Amino acid sequence: MAKEIKILGSGCDKCNLLYERAAEAVRITGTAAEVSKVSNISEIIAFGVMTMPAMVIDGQVIITGRVPTLDEMKDLIA
Repeated sequence: MAKEIKILGSGCDKCNLLYERAAEAVRITGTAAEVSKVSNISEIIAFGVMTMPAMVIDGQVIITGRVPTLDEMKDLIA
C-alpha cells in the first residue's frame, strides 16, 4: 500500500522546497508514495497545523515549521 504524503503550505519557498525534498526522498528510497501539496487553509487547519510548512504522512503530522535535510527526509519516509 502506497503512503500518502501531503505537504501543507501556502506555496512559499520553504513549502516548495519541502515538497521537492519529499518527492526526491521518495524517488531515492523507492518508497511507494503519493506526494501532494495542500494549500487550502481549511484543509490545513483541519490537521491542527499552525506553523508551515508541514508534512503529513498517512494522516499524521510529522514535521511543522521547518524543512528537514534530505537524509532526515529519507528516514522519515522509508
